[in-house]
Amino acid sequence: MTTKQETDIPALMKGIGEAAQAAAHVLAGATADAKNLALTQSAKTIRANKAAIQSANDVDVAAAQAKGLTPAMIDRLVLNDERIEGMAKGLEAVAELADPVGRVLADWDRPNGLNIRRVSVPLGVIGVIYESRPNVTADAGALCLKAGNAAILRGGSESFHSSAAIHDCLVAGLKAAGLPEAAIQRIPTTDRAAVGEMLTMVGYIDVIVPRGGKSLIERVTAESKVPLFKHLEGICHTYVDGSADLEKARAIVLNAKMRRTGICGSTETLLVDESLGADVLKTFVEDLLGAGCEVRGDAPSQATDGRVKAASIEDWDTEYLDAIIAVKTVKGVEGAMAHIQEHSSHHTDAIIAEDDAAAAAFLNGVDSAIVMLNASTQFADGGEFGMGAEIGISTDKMHARGPVGVEQLTSFKYQVIGTGQTRPG
Repeated sequence: MTTKQETDIPALMKGIGEAAQAAAHVLAGATADAKNLALTQSAKTIRANKAAIQSANDVDVAAAQAKGLTPAMIDRLVLNDERIEGMAKGLEAVAELADPVGRVLADWDRPNGLNIRRVSVPLGVIGVIYESRPNVTADAGALCLKAGNAAILRGGSESFHSSAAIHDCLVAGLKAAGLPEAAIQRIPTTDRAAVGEMLTMVGYIDVIVPRGGKSLIERVTAESKVPLFKHLEGICHTYVDGSADLEKARAIVLNAKMRRTGICGSTETLLVDESLGADVLKTFVEDLLGAGCEVRGDAPSQATDGRVKAASIEDWDTEYLDAIIAVKTVKGVEGAMAHIQEHSSHHTDAIIAEDDAAAAAFLNGVDSAIVMLNASTQFADGGEFGMGAEIGISTDKMHARGPVGVEQLTSFKYQVIGTGQTRPG
């Protein structure tokens, strides 16, 4: 196992691309049973190799701590018994999903007797570029495989050893099912030139999914010649309407921010209807401060507690990925929607309300990939949506939007069935 080394990166990536194309051809015709066997065997291997995965992760975490990474970033990197078991269960959950390949999406007959069918097919080869979360190795590999796609995985240097250990388990599952080992490949170097090469591989890769921070997404968006499924940032909002059940709202707000601060579904801005008054606003602020969250607020929010820092203009456009939140009072649902329209990254936004009209206005009027009512934004996750897992959250509007699961990793083709028809002149 190596990290950065003297490597002919173009030659390395060309070989990976050629192997992926060959594997994708095999996977397009693979049975559901074979794919599911690979997934369940991978899950068994992860459980059997838990100690090795944990040992590899310990190396990564120690290096991250030595580099001075933030606690939130280290939390994204850390694996423990619960998270390793979660990866195994995620693989099994994907195996239990219906096969997305070969579905007849539409079927109709023409007056001339032609039968036309729209049938789901794999995309081909999917490249996944991600940073510190090693569980993405399992999630991305599983979802690509289930949808009949070959995967090329490029994890971040922070999770290099963890991802390698997890990838070994996926390869063992492929072997057990008689599927090509190159169906799920991992780029075996931390050299950033490999990413640059990957972004130009239009002859080998059909779509790239970047998962990581703003700098990664911006680079991939600027440089990629390959189509992307992406989101730039998770600037997620939770709006507490004047009609909200306050005890329900307190629990949701605290969870939405503090359950895991380093994920893209974490609430970064809390909007509170000014009609609720200073005492209610103070309750939300004190709940957050008491949980160890730094609060940056507008003037009414600052007036509730001396520990609240003044929010700058930049705070409304910041994805903290940390125990920091911006708080602002707004004038009703229209005020909340106006703020979200100006500052949202169109990832996930939530309203807490009991008034049906306010809820409907928000759900229909906020143009985000995921819009929620009376629920924590931390549910913005393919696994929580019943999709087994997700390869990412797309804020694009073409092809895939929201959690990208197995169905979103397929395309379609038309099958036209005739009985000898010729088209008249």
